Amino acid sequence: MNDRYGSHVFWGSYSPLSLLTAAALIILASSRLAFAIVCSGAIIWVYGLTALVFSAAGSILPARGKKLILLFLSTFMCGIFMILIGLINPLVILGSGFFLFLVPPSLLGSGLFDTSRQIDLEEALSRSILEALVMSLIIVAFALIREPLGMGTLSLPGGVQGIFEIFGSVDEDAFVPIRILSASAGGLLLLGYGTALYRFLRERNTGTPKDNYGEGLR
Repeated sequence: MNDRYGSHVFWGSYSPLSLLTAAALIILASSRLAFAIVCSGAIIWVYGLTALVFSAAGSILPARGKKLILLFLSTFMCGIFMILIGLINPLVILGSGFFLFLVPPSLLGSGLFDTSRQIDLEEALSRSILEALVMSLIIVAFALIREPLGMGTLSLPGGVQGIFEIFGSVDEDAFVPIRILSASAGGLLLLGYGTALYRFLRERNTGTPKDNYGEGLR
């Protein structure tokens, strides 16, 4: 097992909050809980099926152009997910489709697949599912902070309008510094503070020096 697959799925230097290759996806998908749930399903679907097909067919893939094949394969899996969910709830896909297409680039940028060597099927599938679950939990956690505080609502996918609200409604007189959490700028601020807290806890719990935070990028 190489260093990439042997590192801790959350505290390791290759974890989603260490690399931040999916920062745009986290910010856009966590604006509402309903979108975060749909995006979480897409991440698990794309990561899992891409790992399954890519590693199983690794021996017959050409030596050059594997990254392009990986991008095409993950995009194809994402398209299938959107079609299936669109058959059930087309309106929720209309509202979330613009950021669901960020899932394949996030997968490619994560470095989950080392295209220079043959990847073990079980190893790749288990690691992909674990990282997908971590990414999904991060997005849902951000949504549980941003939507209630920023919009005064909490939503779930479903209903005749694509999503339905469990409680509350948008309050035009809400305190502006809180309402900004529902915007992309607020999501970026929350991600910055969350990443700083994560790195502090990581250094405290694992003893990882600050200079090693970018280790996975090299």
